[in-house]
Order: sequence, then structure tokens, then C-alpha cells
Amino acid sequence: MDYLMEVLKKKKNNIREVITLVHNSLFSPIYFRHWYRKHAPRLLAFRNIHKEDDCFIIGNGPSINRLDLTQLNRYYTFGLNKIHLLLETVKLNLSYHVAVNPYIIEQSKHDFNNLNCPSFLSYHAARRVIKATDKIYYIATKPRPYTFQEIMTDVLCEGYTVTYVALQIAFYMGFKNVYLIGVDHHFVYNGLPNEKQLMIGDDPNHFSPKYFKNSEWQLPDLEASELSYRLAHFYYTRSGRKIFDATLDGKLEVFPKITFEEALRRCKPKK
Repeated sequence: MDYLMEVLKKKKNNIREVITLVHNSLFSPIYFRHWYRKHAPRLLAFRNIHKEDDCFIIGNGPSINRLDLTQLNRYYTFGLNKIHLLLETVKLNLSYHVAVNPYIIEQSKHDFNNLNCPSFLSYHAARRVIKATDKIYYIATKPRPYTFQEIMTDVLCEGYTVTYVALQIAFYMGFKNVYLIGVDHHFVYNGLPNEKQLMIGDDPNHFSPKYFKNSEWQLPDLEASELSYRLAHFYYTRSGRKIFDATLDGKLEVFPKITFEEALRRCKPKK
């Protein structure tokens, strides 16, 4: 993202604009340059690596407990956030993993190191708790502004849901059709969107009751995440690609709905 430095040079005589630009960016110039020089080049290996392939993105809603997920081992798959809890009981060979939330990364740092697939973690959330390895990659992310980033070596918009980040990564990798499961888009909670809370007792909102059990979490922002999903739908459709929602009884109404069985029939198997 060399444009940041170029803009700073052009605005060097306007201190207020420079301060505003840096403040609104996730990165200070030094912070960004470190990621861009050391970690961004590693992501180039994934550009169009799956051109014209299909994949599943596995959300963390309770609905995935009602599916035979072992059938996904024939396909490319993205697991999100604390998907490692599912792997304790389900034999699933994930292709990729994505996590950006700082609470999740802190709570799962040891588990992410044990995943047997490339794991893409938000740099600002992970850099102090998990070292980059041959399987752990740092991606640059920030909450705003709303963008759909087609280039993984630029800053990805978090879009208020890790699923949105995964959709941008899948796009960069060249996947043509993406099938969503477990994106229930329904939560039981009291409070304001994005508010930090301590969940007391079992977690009713994810596939495992111990997902956020007695742990800190951020309340979902369903309205904001829907804006992100609509942007993803726009970019995929305009590029001749598709996102299908195969979530069982999901509440999201942005993508075309199909059944899990139909998704298994449509999705291209691994090469």
C-alpha cells in the first residue's frame, strides 16, 4: 500500500490533513511498513492459487452440528475463529483458517499454532501473542472504512464479521463459487452491538457451548455485517463469481439460498 506514503508526501504542507490521514489509518507509517515489507510478500504465493476452484466457508453457528461435515473433506474449506473446537470431535481436514478478533486470537493462540493448515491472523491482533511461522500468516485488517479488498497484500476490511475477511481472501485466491454454511446470523444476547461482555456459563450462539464460556467476547453487529455481505455479493457477482448460502435455517437474507446437499453436488471437489 505504497499509496499511503505517496499521499503523505503530497500533503506534507498540510499538517492537519496528514494527522487526520494517519489517525484514520490502522497503521502508523512505521507500523505499516514493517508488516508490508516483512509479511505481505508471503501472501503473494496465494494469488489465484485456486483460480476457477470452489470452496466452503464454515461459520461457527450451532447449525453445523446438524450437518455431516466429514463430507467436506473432498472440498477446499475455510475454518473460522475457534474452529479448532470442532476438530476435537469431527475429522475435518481444513484447507485454510482465518481469525481477526483480538479476544479470539488471545484465547486461542496455542490452538492456532497446532492447526495443520495455513492460518491467516490479523497482524494488529496477533503480532504480540503468536509468532508468524511457516503456517501462520499475518494479514493487515481494520474495521473501517467499508471496502471489499481484492488484493490480500493491502489492508482488508474486517466488515464486523470474520466471514467477510474470509470472502476477500477467497476472492484473492481465485475461488469462483463460495458456499457458506454455519452462518446462522442469529445470536442470543443483551447489549449494544460490538459491546464487550463477559459470557457467564455456556455459549448458546456457537457450535460448542465452551466457545466463549466464561470468557470475554464482543456482541455481534448484524446490521453492519449485512452491509459487508452485500458488498461482497456485489464484487463477486460483477466478477462472474457467486456466493451461495447453504446454512441450515440461517437468518441471513443476502445471498442465494441452497441446501447443504445441493451445495455438495454443485461444489467442485479438490484437484
